[in-house]
Amino acid sequence: MQIQVVKSKLHRVKVTGADLNYIGSITIDQDLMDASNLIEGEKVQIVNINNGERLETYVIPGERTKGEIILNGPAARRVAKGDIIIIISYAIMDFEIAKNFKPSIVFPNEENNSLM
Repeated sequence: MQIQVVKSKLHRVKVTGADLNYIGSITIDQDLMDASNLIEGEKVQIVNINNGERLETYVIPGERTKGEIILNGPAARRVAKGDIIIIISYAIMDFEIAKNFKPSIVFPNEENNSLM
């Protein structure tokens, strides 16, 4: 049996921008991607703490050390600059392997999205 489990999580990061005219996705600072084990093109779930919205999109890398968290395309309508969000990715794995799997969970400084 295979199950879906949390693989990566950026817990409580601040949205630094929302670009409705971009094709789509979420731009994440490359340092945050590395710390949370996210890769370019990976599907993620976005949970908006401010308004309860949930959506799915994919990751594109942003510049290192900038702390960028930018929702692009239609997702930009579901967040506002300054909102606090949680970014989660999941993996499908064998049930027995999942019992011992440890996700990459990162708690950045939510004021500037830096790694403390």
